[in-house]
Amino acid sequence: MASMRDIKRRKGSIQSTQQITKAMKLVSTVKLQRAKQRAEQSKAYFNCMYETVTSVLAKTGNLNHPYLNGGDSAKKAVIVITSNRGLAGGYNSNIVKLVTQQSGFKKEDLRIYAVGKKGKDALNRHGYEIVEEDSDIIEEPLYVDAMALSSRVLEAYTKGEVGEIYIAYTAFKNTVVHEPTLLKLLPVEPEKKEEKAQEKESKALMSFEPNDDEALELIIPKYVTSLIYGGLIEAVASENGARMQAMDSATSNAEEMIDHLSLMYNRARQGSITQELTEIIAGANAIS
Repeated sequence: MASMRDIKRRKGSIQSTQQITKAMKLVSTVKLQRAKQRAEQSKAYFNCMYETVTSVLAKTGNLNHPYLNGGDSAKKAVIVITSNRGLAGGYNSNIVKLVTQQSGFKKEDLRIYAVGKKGKDALNRHGYEIVEEDSDIIEEPLYVDAMALSSRVLEAYTKGEVGEIYIAYTAFKNTVVHEPTLLKLLPVEPEKKEEKAQEKESKALMSFEPNDDEALELIIPKYVTSLIYGGLIEAVASENGARMQAMDSATSNAEEMIDHLSLMYNRARQGSITQELTEIIAGANAIS
């Protein structure tokens, strides 16, 4: 059985850790409120952007444009959004698993654009090609950051270096539900019409003004940038939500361990007192 000194030292160490986890939980809670508000305010716009663009392109007919047809390259660009710090439960590992265990993805065909050190380090250990790392973006995502990243990925796409573009991020559903998501950005896949009523809609093709190329040159980069920015915003909210839950669980576990160690300490102390009394009584009986 551990000595009273060891138990007391262990209890003090856990209490110090508990104070840290409590502080981290409070910080994550404050950050979550701000990030949650941004995510909820922007979600409708980005969902509408995705639905509108796919709906428009579904009626374009067979346009010959690089943004629609894709390239001949088998390479795939994947924008992987994780965090720069750990202690967030399975937040980072879930995204890494989403990429590494995705059916149809071959390691040699993927080019990773890492946003966040944790994802970059994990995928690098798995042997994936890391094209660039933009860890600073995730600290405070701005639209200009998403625009710069979008332009670099689109440049590789138009040059034929990659044939498809994906984004892997954690979608924010609510405070406790965060869903790892893989979304294909390019080439755009128009939504399939399933209902018969939809099949009877007008099949008139979309007309662009002044012409198709100029319109798509404006629409597609805006579409890609918007979805990347939306992914960044939702990822930040999900990260803070996951860290808040992880720190809450850690604090509760520390409380349970402290209670258990307190019980062990009291038992050891009681045993020590009983032993001392027994020795005193035995000594008194020996003298008399």
